[in-house]
Amino acid sequence: MSGILDKEHIIAGPGFNRWLVPPAALAIHLCIGMAYGFSVFWLPLSKALGVKDAIKCGPDIGFFQELFSTGCDWKISTLGWMYTLFFVLLGTSAATWGGWLERAGPRKAGVVAAFCWCGGMLVSALGVYLHQFWLMLLGSGVIGGIGLGLGYISPVSTLIKWFPDKRGMATGMAIMGFGGGAMIGSPLAADLMKYFASPTSVGVVQTFVVMALLYFVFMMAGAFGYRVPETGWKPAGWTAPDAADNAMITQQHVHVSKVWGIPQFWLIWMVLCMNVSAGIGVIGMASPMLQEVFGGALIGVNQKFGALDKSQLAAIATVAAGFTALLSLFNIGGRFFWASLSDKLGRKLTYVVFFVLGGALYFSIPGSAAAGSIVLFVAAFCVILSMYGGGFATVPAYLADIFGTQMVGAIHGRLLTAWATAGILGPVIVNYMREYQIGLGLPREQVYNQTMFILSGLLVVGLICNALVRPLNPKWFMSDEELAHEKRLAHEKAIASQVTGSDSIGQDTTSSSLVVLAWLAVGLPLAWGVYRTLQSVAKFFA
Repeated sequence: MSGILDKEHIIAGPGFNRWLVPPAALAIHLCIGMAYGFSVFWLPLSKALGVKDAIKCGPDIGFFQELFSTGCDWKISTLGWMYTLFFVLLGTSAATWGGWLERAGPRKAGVVAAFCWCGGMLVSALGVYLHQFWLMLLGSGVIGGIGLGLGYISPVSTLIKWFPDKRGMATGMAIMGFGGGAMIGSPLAADLMKYFASPTSVGVVQTFVVMALLYFVFMMAGAFGYRVPETGWKPAGWTAPDAADNAMITQQHVHVSKVWGIPQFWLIWMVLCMNVSAGIGVIGMASPMLQEVFGGALIGVNQKFGALDKSQLAAIATVAAGFTALLSLFNIGGRFFWASLSDKLGRKLTYVVFFVLGGALYFSIPGSAAAGSIVLFVAAFCVILSMYGGGFATVPAYLADIFGTQMVGAIHGRLLTAWATAGILGPVIVNYMREYQIGLGLPREQVYNQTMFILSGLLVVGLICNALVRPLNPKWFMSDEELAHEKRLAHEKAIASQVTGSDSIGQDTTSSSLVVLAWLAVGLPLAWGVYRTLQSVAKFFA
C-alpha cells in the first residue's frame, strides 16, 4: 500500500492532462469545507437527550463537567468549541506537517487527511451516542482538525507546479472548494437529520456516519487522482517570465526551515491576518447585524428591532438567513475571481485593491445604515466577503512568487497560523465591541459603527505591510547543492527522462471524456449546493 502512496509513484508521464488535478483537489476541499457548516448540528445537539426540549444542566455543571456529563444536554456555547478547535488545529497541523507533505507527496497527505477527517466524524458519532462531549472534541476537533490542515494544503504545491502560468487561478479553484464545502454539507446534513430523526433521536449520530462514509469515498478518490509533474515540466508554448521583467516573481527557492526569520514572511503573515480578521469578524455576526441595524424595514414595517413582536422577529430572521447565504456565494465566487485576476494584476496589487476598496467599504457602512439603504449595506458586505475569500485563494500564489515553488506548500502551512490568529482576533473585536456599545446604552442600529471603523483600521495595517513586501535578499535562497538535496528527499528526479524516458514538454493525450467525468463528479454536488443556497437567497430578495 505504501508503494501506491509514495510520491515517486505518482509522477505523471508525458500527455497527462493537468486539468485532472483541480477536480482531485476540489474533491478533498469540498469535503473538509464542511467545517464551515458544522453549526448546522448545534441546535439538534443542544437537545440530543431531550429531543424535543433540551435537558438543561444545573448551575453546578461547568464546562469541564459538561465534557463528561451524561445527564444533561450541551449548551450551544459549549458546542462552539469544536468550531474553534477546527481552525486552531488546521493552522497548527498545516504548519507542523507541511514539510513532511512536500516530501511525502499530495496523495499520501490526502489519504491521511481522509482518515483523519472522516475517522474524526465517526469518533464524534460515538461521542453523541455515548453523550460524551470530550469524544466529540477529540474526534472532529483534534483528529478532524489535523485532517483539515493536511487536506487544505495537500494540493497547493502540486497545483502551482502544474499551473506555473496560472498560479492564482489554480489555487483559487481548489480553495473555492473549501468555501463551498458548507454550501453542500449543510443542506445535506439538514436533510439527513430530518430523515433519521425519530421520537427518541435527533438523527445526528446516523448523519455523522453517513457523511463520514460519503466524504471518505470522495476524499480517497481525490487523493488517488493527484499526480505531480515531472521535474522540468512546463506547459507547451509557455516560458517562465524573466526576472528582469518582474522582480516580484523569483525563479529560486527558499527552504521552509528559514521562513520564520525572513521579514517578508511576517509581512505577508500580517497581510493575511488583517484581511481575514476583518472578514471573519463579520461572518459570524452578519445575520444579527442586518436584523439589528434595519429591524422592521426588512419586512416593510416601520419599527426598530426592539419593538418587533415574535412573528415579526421570525420573519426578519428568515430574511437575514438569505443574506447570510448570499454572502456565502460571494465568499466562494471571490476565491476564484480574485485569485484568477491576480494572475493579471500581480499579487501585491491585488491585495492593494483588497485593502483600499475593503477599507473604504467598511468605512461607508455606518453611513449606509444611517441612511436606511439596505441595498448599499448589502452590496458593501457582498464585495467585502468576496475579497475575504479572495485573500485566502491569492496568498498561495503570492508565497510562490516570493519564496519559490519547491516548498511553497510547507511555507503556506506555516502562514496559516495567521488564520488561526485571525479566527480569534476578528470575532473578539466584533463581539466584544458590540457588547460594550450595548452596555453604553447605544441603540441597536448604532452598536456596529465603531466596529466598522476598527475593521477599516485593520485593513490600513494590512495595506502598510503589503507595501513593505520586497523581493528577497539572495542569501535566503537555497544553493544549487541544497536544492538538489531537497529534490532527492522529495523523490524528484534530476532529469524528467529518468522517470518517463521522454521529453518533459508534451501535448495532452489524456481522454477528454475522463476529464469531463472528473469535473462532473465535483461539479454536480457543487451545483446542487449552489441551487440550495439560491433557494435561501430568494427569501432575502422576496
